[in-house]
Amino acid sequence: MLLGCIGDDFTGSSDLANTLAREGMRTMQFTGVPAGDAPADCEAGVVALKSRSIPAADAVARSLAALDWLKRQGCEQFLFKYCSTFDSTPEGNIGPVAEALAAALGAKAAVVCPVFPATGRTLYAGHLFVNGRLLSESGMEKHPLTPMTDPDIRRFLRRQTRGEVGLVTYATVDLGPAAIRKALDEAAARGETLVVVDAVKERHLRDIGAAIVADRLITGGSGIALGLPANFRAAGRIAGAAGDWRGEAGPAAALAGSCSGATRAQVARHLAAHPGLRVEADAVMSGALGLAEALAFVRAHAGGLPLVYSSADPADVAAAQARHGREAVAERLESFFADLAVALVDAGVRRLVVAGGETSGAVATALARPAFEIGPEIDPGVPALRAAGAPPLTLALKSGNFGAEDFFEKAFRALAG
Repeated sequence: MLLGCIGDDFTGSSDLANTLAREGMRTMQFTGVPAGDAPADCEAGVVALKSRSIPAADAVARSLAALDWLKRQGCEQFLFKYCSTFDSTPEGNIGPVAEALAAALGAKAAVVCPVFPATGRTLYAGHLFVNGRLLSESGMEKHPLTPMTDPDIRRFLRRQTRGEVGLVTYATVDLGPAAIRKALDEAAARGETLVVVDAVKERHLRDIGAAIVADRLITGGSGIALGLPANFRAAGRIAGAAGDWRGEAGPAAALAGSCSGATRAQVARHLAAHPGLRVEADAVMSGALGLAEALAFVRAHAGGLPLVYSSADPADVAAAQARHGREAVAERLESFFADLAVALVDAGVRRLVVAGGETSGAVATALARPAFEIGPEIDPGVPALRAAGAPPLTLALKSGNFGAEDFFEKAFRALAG
């Protein structure tokens, strides 16, 4: 294995694996830190953790454990992947994990770049934009777990870290790899271990990749990986061929736990032509709606494309959190979807689509499949996945903000091959 990656959630890890596979690296995604070694032909490994919303100390410990495993696989370069909307709290977990990984690897300066132009994420003057709007005005300021109210990534990171945070501006990045490398070296000389790097175009990400060919640690969204495979290819280190994709034509179901605007639009589009069961937080918390009812609903629509969803307006979510407690609601809904996913697979579902980072993490953990093969891209940042083990299962794990309005139907088709 050449490139070792650590993702702080499952959808983001799939996004990263998708990017690396499209760029020509034989890539596998692993559920947590594997017990054994990776396959010999794996060139890039992505260890998917559920560490975005846990206490910072726990996130650091899990990430360092993943780093140790990746080192044992022979990795030469390491990437810490987080959300392209920088989902975190003022206390962490991006800054603490990045600092810990940098210390463990002896990295003098590590790029911080959550940019992903294909999905509208750009960075200018250290400020993160989503589809042309500042992060704090993009809807992410209403996120139920990690509300993002400050678009200044450098300032936000300073709250989470002990050291100084640097910045490489757009003007420098636009000059190309040599200028970027010079700026990173100057930042390291000033003692700036984490360095925010502007980027607004895919070309910028590829130039950053060329500039950091020898860096031990990189951090960012999946876009920062665009330029990394080219470095290994130029050195004759990668085969440049992906494996064959095998779909599954069996029964299908979709689960949606995200409350993002994109997912709510996708849910509305899907419900116009397919059956759906709304999961209200109050009903789950009171026990009025349980696993048996949801399983019966999917079974009753086994020949179609049923959707079970808790996606709701942020105001409704906030009201439920006020009644029952934010963490209690999140944990109960995640457990509900995780248990339902296991029951659905046991009942014969062979195509499973999951929307929402936390929901996907809970589902992937509960399914306990050790690894995933990377298949074709469904929408930017979302690949089809084949789970290792039995029974056969194909999945799509979608970040809440990703995908077109017809995502669910496209995902079901892709998973069928």
